Amino acid sequence: MSDDIYLELAKHLDEAYAGAPMSPTLLEILKILYPGEEAEVACQLGFYENKTLAECEEMIPEKAGRLEGILDAMAHRGTVFTAEKPGGGRIYRLLPSVVGYVEAPFLSGEDTEEKRMLAPLWKKYMVEGFGEELGRGIPLIRVIPISESLEDEGQVLPFDAIKEKLGKASFMAVGHCPCRQIGTLTGEGCGRPTERCLHFGSLGRYFVEMGMARQIDIDETLEILQSATEEGLVHVCDNLEGSIRTICNCCSCCCGFFRANQAIGIRTYSRSNYVAVVDADACTACAVCEERCPVNAISVEDAAVVDADRCIGCGVCTPTCGGDEAIRLVVRDEVKPPPDLETFVKARLAGK
Repeated sequence: MSDDIYLELAKHLDEAYAGAPMSPTLLEILKILYPGEEAEVACQLGFYENKTLAECEEMIPEKAGRLEGILDAMAHRGTVFTAEKPGGGRIYRLLPSVVGYVEAPFLSGEDTEEKRMLAPLWKKYMVEGFGEELGRGIPLIRVIPISESLEDEGQVLPFDAIKEKLGKASFMAVGHCPCRQIGTLTGEGCGRPTERCLHFGSLGRYFVEMGMARQIDIDETLEILQSATEEGLVHVCDNLEGSIRTICNCCSCCCGFFRANQAIGIRTYSRSNYVAVVDADACTACAVCEERCPVNAISVEDAAVVDADRCIGCGVCTPTCGGDEAIRLVVRDEVKPPPDLETFVKARLAGK
């Protein structure tokens, strides 16, 4: 397949709300993810409208007869979303970068040659433009204070009522963290558990159907979130009001969003509407909160001190406090709800 088709594909993929800026490294990635005819097919598919097989064959008549096999291969590779229609037959659409063809190859947790090829390329691409894409216009993800959301639903902000949203989810699945696997495969892994990426609804069902994740129930979902809290992981979800598609449990050392923020200084995530505060009289200066903070917002001398501007309101500091709940989260003075879908998409696509 000539480089021209991959240049065309790169341009097309960058048109999604979660795009992929042109880079020599991106072209190397695309040659792995979209081999042969799959690159040609991808150039013809859209991101936002589901198409039946018949509609796809009408768009790409030269591949009619074998297109279903190509689409199936792409779906299992993680570049095309597919689902069974209620009345029978399947629908297809192209997946964006996030959540999509970045994560999908790694979700199963298997160690493969393809992953070993992709891992260093994604790490390199993060500082060649993809990091800026993650925060452009409006960040793709936002921090959620899981400890607050799960322990005291009566006091939590409505858009952070995670247990309520999970109760409405039609399907739940868990896969392995792509970022921690990339870290491991490039010799910089942190050793934290990887089966921590949660996906819901039709996206979760797709990942399970393609063998990339496993189905779980709400009890195991809550157990995973509790374990992630104890492990010091930051909980993030789609930066949208409404239903939740994904909850990632991130470490600042491996997470692509956090690494991009550290490397290029662009805010790639929206902080929560909470901030950590310290009761100096109760603080024992044990410094566990300082050690656990993923953004170095806490310093300890006689007592812990929180830099409110740097704090992202994740709550990682709260469950292991050595004092009598000396550090806790409180709602910030200015509350900014996550955007609705229309506002989010417009902000993401602005300037493309």
